[in-house]
Amino acid sequence: MADALSHTSPTKREETATLWRLALPLIFAQLAQMGMGVVDAVMAGNYSSTDLAGVALGGSVFWPVMMLMMGMLQALTPTISQLNGAGRVKEIGEVVRQGIWLALFGGICAAFLLNNIGIVYSWMSVAAEPAAISIPYLRMCSYGVPALLIFFSLRFLADGTGFTKPALYISVSALLLKIPLNYVLIYGEFGLPELGGVGCGLAQAIIMWWQLAMITIVVTRKRFRATTWMSKFTLPQWRHIKPLLVLGIPIGATIFAEMGLFSLTTLLLGRFGSEVVSSHNIAMNLNGVLFMPALALGMASTIRIGFRVGAGEVLEARSTALIAMLSTVAVGFAGSIAIFFFREDMVSLYTEEASVMSLSATLLLFVVVFLMFDAAQATAAGALRGYKDTKTPMWIAIFSYWGVGLPLECILGFGWIGEPMGVYGFWIGLASGVGTAALLLSTRLWLTSNNTTRITRLSHLAPN
Repeated sequence: MADALSHTSPTKREETATLWRLALPLIFAQLAQMGMGVVDAVMAGNYSSTDLAGVALGGSVFWPVMMLMMGMLQALTPTISQLNGAGRVKEIGEVVRQGIWLALFGGICAAFLLNNIGIVYSWMSVAAEPAAISIPYLRMCSYGVPALLIFFSLRFLADGTGFTKPALYISVSALLLKIPLNYVLIYGEFGLPELGGVGCGLAQAIIMWWQLAMITIVVTRKRFRATTWMSKFTLPQWRHIKPLLVLGIPIGATIFAEMGLFSLTTLLLGRFGSEVVSSHNIAMNLNGVLFMPALALGMASTIRIGFRVGAGEVLEARSTALIAMLSTVAVGFAGSIAIFFFREDMVSLYTEEASVMSLSATLLLFVVVFLMFDAAQATAAGALRGYKDTKTPMWIAIFSYWGVGLPLECILGFGWIGEPMGVYGFWIGLASGVGTAALLLSTRLWLTSNNTTRITRLSHLAPN
């Protein structure tokens, strides 16, 4: 199984090819996953701006919760990749089994939260019209949450062993299925009730169960038998779950710190009405699409750096981190150029309402600058996870997004000092938080990749 990543010492060109061979399926898988959000935004927006705002609000709650839970499960990827690199493949099975238990428990907790989100909306004074769409949308989504998290635990088995193509195939199939499901459920075809934006939530739940079924077919193939994950049934065991939580909670908290700020921003903007929320959602959605390559490069660097650390190539892993960061700068720059020149055409895919189109196109000018920093922080965080360096990045993320970004948003957006800048003030705060995270995480990656003592301590790969 380790042969998929190779134990030989590669040249920089070969290492670049290996990293991109891992990253390319993940890039398109993430784009397909993001595409489902775009499909929801486009189809709900064409139904009505209120439904678009409701789906946007629902997504601003759903995805941070999912990313928090999924982030904790991401502890599986570096753990599996380091064991794979060290040649301890048979130990992967118990890690996966305990990861499934974590996914099941996390899924039940998340579903309960999503079914009781109305209290949060009342506390945040979210406008009544979009909230009336968002609350049942989240209830529908909750029916598929346990399946989605178990899917991630099994996907990380494939990813962690260098088999990233299944993520692509499953995500593309899910996107292709999502479009007709959305149409049927939004507009009430074939005698079904017309659900509007709420139909996007029901379609999402169906897709989650589809993804679980597909990944189960993949990981029951012969190539995964060496991991012994299917060899027996085991109950939850704290001695195996604890190290996953120690590693995974900071990963989840790091992801949640960023996505939580983005989502809270959407909720805070909810008091400005559907037009502002819709415009903000369109701009964030397009930023997210062009951010996916950087996120995938971060995921690929987690796999590759983890493998090299497990294989004892501690110093050589620095070249992987450098290649990942340089690649990210390149794709981030290309994305910024595309947004600058084609932002109006991009916005027209989402809505035909002139006021929403105008505001969205203006907000995308922030993304031109914002995207480069967002890409850099995502890849740096992913590379650090390959070293199992997760606690300090967590504190960096919390400080950057909640200590810098959120205060600036409120000061500028609400006019706590000076005249209120509204949505523009919020975007300045977002950009400041992301920029701070990019600078600090990149510095942390440089320091960790040069510190063999820290890497050895973090890896916990004692000899058999």
